[in-house]
Amino acid sequence: MTPTYAKTITNFNHLAQQIKKCSMVKELESVYASMIKANANQDCFLMNQFIAACSIFHRIDYAILAFTHMQEPNVFVYNAMIRALVQCYHPVQALDCYLDMVQAQACSLVSELGFGEAVHGHIWKHGFDSHVFVQTALVDLYGNAGKIVEARRVFDEMSERDVFAWTTMISVHARTGDMSSARQLFDEMPERNTASWNAVIDGYSRLRNVESAELLFNQMPNRDIISWTTMIACYSQNKQYREALAVFNEMQTNGISPDEVTMATIISACAHLGALDLGKEIHLYAMEMGFDLDVYIGSALIDMYAKCGSLDKSLVVFFKLRKKNLFCWNSIIEGLAVHGYAEEALAMFSRMQREKIKPNGVTFISVLGACTHAGLVEEGRKRFLSMSPDFSIPPEIEHYGCMVDLLGKAGLLEDALELVRSMRMEPNSVIWGALLGGCKLHRNLKIAQVAVNELKVLEPNNSGYYTLLVNMYAEVNRWSEVANIRATMKELGVEKTSPGSSWIEMDRKIHQFAASDKSHLASDEIYTLLVELDGQLKLSGYVPELGSVPL
Repeated sequence: MTPTYAKTITNFNHLAQQIKKCSMVKELESVYASMIKANANQDCFLMNQFIAACSIFHRIDYAILAFTHMQEPNVFVYNAMIRALVQCYHPVQALDCYLDMVQAQACSLVSELGFGEAVHGHIWKHGFDSHVFVQTALVDLYGNAGKIVEARRVFDEMSERDVFAWTTMISVHARTGDMSSARQLFDEMPERNTASWNAVIDGYSRLRNVESAELLFNQMPNRDIISWTTMIACYSQNKQYREALAVFNEMQTNGISPDEVTMATIISACAHLGALDLGKEIHLYAMEMGFDLDVYIGSALIDMYAKCGSLDKSLVVFFKLRKKNLFCWNSIIEGLAVHGYAEEALAMFSRMQREKIKPNGVTFISVLGACTHAGLVEEGRKRFLSMSPDFSIPPEIEHYGCMVDLLGKAGLLEDALELVRSMRMEPNSVIWGALLGGCKLHRNLKIAQVAVNELKVLEPNNSGYYTLLVNMYAEVNRWSEVANIRATMKELGVEKTSPGSSWIEMDRKIHQFAASDKSHLASDEIYTLLVELDGQLKLSGYVPELGSVPL
């Protein structure tokens, strides 16, 4: 053995050990740089190890880059690449890699529609029907195509299944909402990994089954960044924003560093809570940790600052973004709209069109909302009527709701009612509620009664609409109708079961309050102060609005 060859062997062994020791993506990048420098990026053994490490960190882009630079990858490197693609949920690329390995050029000419079936037949023909990685990729491919029966058939016929095959089949069931099958497979698994737990938690989250997701999350033996992010997203999607923040804090306490998805999700939670100071802290943390201000974190920050009342900061973030996608534009248009800058919101919409960004339905909700805030009735009509012919966006129920709100607030209640009756879909409670709100504003009892009659059918146990109508009758001293509505509510058993709540942020903590709530630790002091404020208001000559009659 020559000294040069011995040195090369030593270097390669050292690099193999370094790959195994990698605990961060930056360390993996450094090792690959060393591999290129030592010309070790063509060594099949090292590349096998490197690709496997990439899949652990879910950096399939690094694995693909390294693989494509190899001149003669052997079957072990191909297997590592197929396995990595499967583990990182890229089934089509995994099958492409498999086809490349067996040089099946004919299969690549098959139409996309029949790709799964063609590859399946090719696998069977060439004796790869027992190849666990290839079959797992096929299960995922069928699942992504919505062919659940075919996916399950491939899984059931597998002579050998590893943990990734089980997890892939669980994910297929979970993505389609079949949590009964997903949970059954999960319970039958001979061994579980973190990904299998994550798949089931994500499935429950999709169905808004927070209790089951939470129970499973608390039972997990080990959690990775995906586990924490999935649970944070589950709480956020179900409007449990304080719980989302609590999980984020627990994640940091456990030494888990968030990724871009986590950051965008938790920033969104701050937006819904109006927690500006906490949102600023997380923004600062993101910059200190070197997060790239991409479209996901960027759009979340734009939305957060706007919702928390800091429109100037929202605009700063927007204009600093190097790349802006539709979400970023929608966020800033919505921010301008809710702050009453209707003309600026419409100007931003025009600017978005000049940038060749195609609007979607959400964009028009913000645009119509801007018109509502500023009372721009004709502008709103024009934008609403342009949706289908100019942008191929058929108005949905939310857009009709915006228009009813716009017309109602402008006092055009007959027009609003006519629009509701011309809708191509059945009006929901939001539509009739918007019309009722306009009637309250302009004291139109006739149309208000029409709206309430519809709402009684749609939401018979919602006391809010009855309350609004009671107050309208009280304002014009029609006390007999007030008494009749109260009697009807009593007869139907309608009562206020969910009082409105609000929250404030103090010293990085979110405090929530509801009407007649005494659960807060400082409730005695709060109510004492409220009595004092009430006394001061009376001394100042304040007279309460008698039209608002308590039920």
